[in-house]
Amino acid sequence: MKEFLGATILSMVLAFALTAVLGPMFISWLHKLKYGQEIREEGPAWHQKKSGTPTMGGIMFITGIGASVLINLAITSIMGNISPIILKSVILFAVSLGFGAIGFVDDYIKVVKKRNLGLTAIQKFLLQLAFAAAYVVIMYLMDMLNTSVVIPFIKYSVELPMWLYIPFVMFVVVGTVNAVNLTDGLDGLASSVTVIVSLFFAVYAFFKLSQTGVSIYAMAIAGGLLGFLIFNKYPAKVFMGDTGSLFLGGAIALMAADLNMHIYLIIVGFVYFAETLSVIMQTAYFKYTKKKYGEGRRIFKMTPIHHHFEMMNWKETKIVSVFSAVTLLLCIVAYFG
Repeated sequence: MKEFLGATILSMVLAFALTAVLGPMFISWLHKLKYGQEIREEGPAWHQKKSGTPTMGGIMFITGIGASVLINLAITSIMGNISPIILKSVILFAVSLGFGAIGFVDDYIKVVKKRNLGLTAIQKFLLQLAFAAAYVVIMYLMDMLNTSVVIPFIKYSVELPMWLYIPFVMFVVVGTVNAVNLTDGLDGLASSVTVIVSLFFAVYAFFKLSQTGVSIYAMAIAGGLLGFLIFNKYPAKVFMGDTGSLFLGGAIALMAADLNMHIYLIIVGFVYFAETLSVIMQTAYFKYTKKKYGEGRRIFKMTPIHHHFEMMNWKETKIVSVFSAVTLLLCIVAYFG
């Protein structure tokens, strides 16, 4: 395992450096193409000042992460040390890239074609299902598929039959992808939270499970996002767009699935879960009260829940700091629990 420690650290350093260097050039290019974000009117009114900020910036850290993974593959190949460990990081990146491609098409339609809604909900859902299924098929063909699910804290593992595991993992992957997408609503929020979650998986995979392929990939994600945060922190110079958020959602879900830590996502990804749950609760309650009382009522001032705190006059930086601190605390609990 020690021989891969350098590769793990290198993946983070490379992804950070490449993303940070690419940033200014890529943002300038987006400005020239006029790929600016359109801010929806139903959001907080003060977000309108962000209109025109370049989007699709996820390409920056995706490029940095991908290059980092491939450079690691090339180095180990030259050294004659290529193994399934390194191949695992490549497979995870390749499938994550599929989710990023869905986001790219969605962003392209919205930004370039000027169709505000992009892909339809059913189109995105079906494409996400397809890539989730592709992950299962690839892992099965590579003889790397493990259908067990670890229960947090008691460390008990449940072996699921294939007919149950396949829909379960697809549900987890698609749900996580969309949860991360909902979290990407404030400057630096999804980036900051996902850096912490990625580092959790990197450390847990390396030190507790000896799964260095996942660790290499997780460290690359953390490095790429840290480079991206230079430009994405408040006030953001660039947004990741659906290109970035769907890629990250796919990456986090795939790493959890590969480590059999699907249920751990509820703990370490609690912010993602809370963002999604707030939308579900708000929509259900609004429809119920409208049917019962003739007018819809709300539980939160606005959803996803980060907007609720904005409406309570919390600054974006405070929300990002609190959500990140909660994520860090829960990751520590999950690691030592």
